[in-house]
Amino acid sequence: MQEFTGVWVRDPRIQKEDFWHAFMDYEVCIHTNSLAFTKKSSCVRRRFSEFVWLRKKLQENALLITHIPKLPPKNPFFSLNNAKEIGARMEGLRKFLEAVVHSAVLLSDSCLHLFLQSQLSLKKIEACAEGRTRYTVSEAIHSFSSGHKRFDSLCEENMEEEQCVQCESE
Repeated sequence: MQEFTGVWVRDPRIQKEDFWHAFMDYEVCIHTNSLAFTKKSSCVRRRFSEFVWLRKKLQENALLITHIPKLPPKNPFFSLNNAKEIGARMEGLRKFLEAVVHSAVLLSDSCLHLFLQSQLSLKKIEACAEGRTRYTVSEAIHSFSSGHKRFDSLCEENMEEEQCVQCESE
């Protein structure tokens, strides 16, 4: 059987931080039969700044070994209400991820897998990838992957103690 990995960036949603500040996040889904992935299907929500972080991490970890694909350009005048701009950004993010998941060197990066298959915050992704958590990358992906909201720190602490029934059942 031929190996495949499909990536989708869809369902843009405006998230309001407060009255004046808002951002858009996107649902990032993968479906694969690749042995490189812990889960064969997953969906997480990520915002553009998190993609910027991922690219920087991949660049740091791969050093000069491989070319890191480019993200769509950051537009300081990006409109959360302009469907054409949103569509172009989603397509650029999808192309970025497609290139990343088809690079053997980049596919070996734990941060990439946690970014794509867990709802952990960037800080928690770094800690897990560096081995500074009580849970492994695989455990984090299985426990923090479903749903479309980030788990609070209490649930993560309980998971570390293997008492978080909600996290383990999802």
